Amino acid sequence: MNRIPTISTAAIAMAVCALAPVAAHHSHSMFDMTKEISLTGTVTSFSYRNPHVFLHVDVKNEKGEVVSWAVEMSNITNMQGRGVYLATFKPGDTVTVKINPLKDGRFGGNYTSVTAADGKTYE
Repeated sequence: MNRIPTISTAAIAMAVCALAPVAAHHSHSMFDMTKEISLTGTVTSFSYRNPHVFLHVDVKNEKGEVVSWAVEMSNITNMQGRGVYLATFKPGDTVTVKINPLKDGRFGGNYTSVTAADGKTYE
């Protein structure tokens, strides 16, 4: 009995399983990448954790009603490379975010840039 094909098959199967989490990451297909909207509002929370950093912002709509937006950012390593850290945004801060909105109309999107209250822009 030749064990080499069995070992090779097992090694390939283990490699495929190890790569599955990478392949399982979602695409950006839920966002309308052909549109960019700008929102100015107040930070309600800043979730600084992987797999994605999230900025939650309350924005007044055209009727004066407050709408809560969820802004998806990148992972922590990428955000640090752009100068965004745990203390960058705090509840109560006024920010302007530019996002590619969700296609389904929910109040959320993928950020393209965020301008903090001090005028610094993070892209």
